[in-house]
Amino acid sequence: MTQPSLHRRLGLGDAVFIGLGSMIGAGVFSAFAPAAHAAGAWLLAGLVLAAAVAFCNATASAQLAAVYPTSGGTYAYGRAELGEWWGFAAGWSFVIGKTASCAAMALTFAAYAAPGWERPVAAAAVAALVGVNAFGVTRTAQLTRVLVVISLAVLALVVVAGGAAPKAGFGSSAGGAGGVYGVLQSAGLLFFAFAGYARIATMGEEVRDPRRTIPRAVTLALSITVVVYAVVAVTVLLVLGAGGTAASTAPLADTVTAAGWSWASPVVRFGAATASLGALLALIAGIGRTTLAMAREGDLPRALAAVHPRWRVPRRAEVALGVVVVALVLLVDLRGAIAFSSFGVLLYYFVANAAALRQRGAARRYPRWLQPAGMAGCALLAVTLPIAGVLAGAGVVAAGFAIRAVRLRVQRRERPHGF
Repeated sequence: MTQPSLHRRLGLGDAVFIGLGSMIGAGVFSAFAPAAHAAGAWLLAGLVLAAAVAFCNATASAQLAAVYPTSGGTYAYGRAELGEWWGFAAGWSFVIGKTASCAAMALTFAAYAAPGWERPVAAAAVAALVGVNAFGVTRTAQLTRVLVVISLAVLALVVVAGGAAPKAGFGSSAGGAGGVYGVLQSAGLLFFAFAGYARIATMGEEVRDPRRTIPRAVTLALSITVVVYAVVAVTVLLVLGAGGTAASTAPLADTVTAAGWSWASPVVRFGAATASLGALLALIAGIGRTTLAMAREGDLPRALAAVHPRWRVPRRAEVALGVVVVALVLLVDLRGAIAFSSFGVLLYYFVANAAALRQRGAARRYPRWLQPAGMAGCALLAVTLPIAGVLAGAGVVAAGFAIRAVRLRVQRRERPHGF
């Protein structure tokens, strides 16, 4: 039976903005404070390490997506290059990790937009953006463009204000012990902010000329994000110092306040809320496509493989995701959601690097050493995560493997002899 397909409506600009929407906002407004607490004056070293691991992972994803331009991202790549179980490991890790990311972004949005009403406002935001995604990917791309432009304008305001503010210096009242472990821990926290480029690959079935567009979009989106994060990080550290950054609950807003621009603080809060919405919107789209791919193969309920006949989006998958995320925002806290998400995302990219390592000949676009480096980087950052997040993530991954093993055994027993 022919599988329902999605329409190729996204060009290079759309794909780049979806990647930017997934990354800018996922960490720049929230991750600097805990990262500075871990690394102290060595925060920039953590940022460089996180960006290096992200680059290795991005080249693996881009190389794979050019050969397998379909929905599902590393779920599809792992199945093709390594086998069904590797693909399942990637897909399941992505779905559970990024579902937690959705909850984290929704709670971040609500914390900036409606302090004291975080959970109901976060749930309403999830419901609204699931509705936007349900009416077509072009609407998702259009809204993402608007959100990204607003976020970049606000970040530019922070940088300009920081230039006019008195400088404390990088090492002023260092906020953390630093050292190798502190840098690694900060890199693990900051990696959460770079993981959005996968959203471009997971939407490969909707990108025009995917073999050319996806690698270019991944590289462009990640490069722009690294530059933006570096400029903002340097500005915040110069104005607040490592200690001030670590102690702040809203370091970007405090940066403009230090310049005497108190009128700009609400603008920065608005930008943070907007950036979080952009990340949440792109996350919903990406998880919906991976869920669609897994449902097509029977690794999730096949009912979730349905594509809406008019809008050509996996509406059932996205509605199911929305229900789960609403439940999460009503039950979990932000820190727990980020730790759980990071575990799943790092496992996902470990599989991506392993799959890209097997590619040969014309399929290879980047130096081979990048994949072992990416695998080692994912493993290294994973061990810096809080133990509670690691244990919870490992437990849910193991449960997924157990359920799949039972399902396959039941199917083999029910299959007629001779088939």
